Amino acid sequence: MSSCNNSIPQPLTFVLAGIPGLESSHGWFSVPFFLVFVITMIGNAAILCIIWVEKSLHEPVFLLLAMLSVVDLSLVSVTVPRMLGIFWMNAKDISFNACLAQMFFIPSFYVMESGILLAMAFDRFVAVWYPLRYTTILANNILVKVALAVLTRAVAVLTPAPILAKRLESFQTHIISYSYCAYMAVIQIACGDISNHIVYGLMVIVTSVGFDLLFIILSYGLILHAVFRIPSWEAGAKALSTCGSHLCVIALFYSPVVFSVLAQILGYHMAPYIQIIIDNLYFLVPPMANPLIYGARTKQMRERVLRILRVIETKDDI
Repeated sequence: MSSCNNSIPQPLTFVLAGIPGLESSHGWFSVPFFLVFVITMIGNAAILCIIWVEKSLHEPVFLLLAMLSVVDLSLVSVTVPRMLGIFWMNAKDISFNACLAQMFFIPSFYVMESGILLAMAFDRFVAVWYPLRYTTILANNILVKVALAVLTRAVAVLTPAPILAKRLESFQTHIISYSYCAYMAVIQIACGDISNHIVYGLMVIVTSVGFDLLFIILSYGLILHAVFRIPSWEAGAKALSTCGSHLCVIALFYSPVVFSVLAQILGYHMAPYIQIIIDNLYFLVPPMANPLIYGARTKQMRERVLRILRVIETKDDI
């Protein structure tokens, strides 16, 4: 229960604090944020162009990677520009409706990315367990259904967030101690009983990220079981090496979430600015790292990039 002695009615405009406690360092924070944004846009756009042009990459694993890049581009596009506006121009005001939009789109893209990572884990499971039926099981029509399922789940899970927030009638303050309109950050400054909102927030985490992480672990458990059954050690190692890029991406994506949950369970209280920085890592690091990891660790992608670089070098020599 959040009670207010001097409550204010639902404001037309909220103020985003950025990173509270580190306002004087906002200019310094803007540098890595901007670099991450540029690298993410260039890297993911390059991944999409390479997969589009190179017909040999029109395989399930690379089509799923293309989906991941689209979601990554969307995620940074709705988060980083607003953050840079706060850091560079002190543009902290955000209308209530724009806040509701952020509240829906930012976590929606995050949930979509989690769903795609689950689909990629299933892709690796099929590749290891049923290599001869790989392209049949993961045919293009199945991938379309997977994409629609990922989109539908994100919309279904996150649609209640702006609707519930819209019903809040009074607030303790109009200042949100965050760099974007996070659902729980808005709820925490609301007056009245917010227990239902907290339960909903936990349900979103459990039914999306928690569900996906559980089945990703299950998939890799089955993959390891299949690998250990292969008589040849070299063949087993080769089969497992195909999962390397995906495992790196999973570790980057879920580590901040797991760290935050464990910290709360163990009762470790972090400074608010540390929590906000970690939350920002959810949306910044994976989209930037995904194209770098797949570009460096995937043979087909690496060869295509090197081929493009050779062509550019040849043209420069001419």
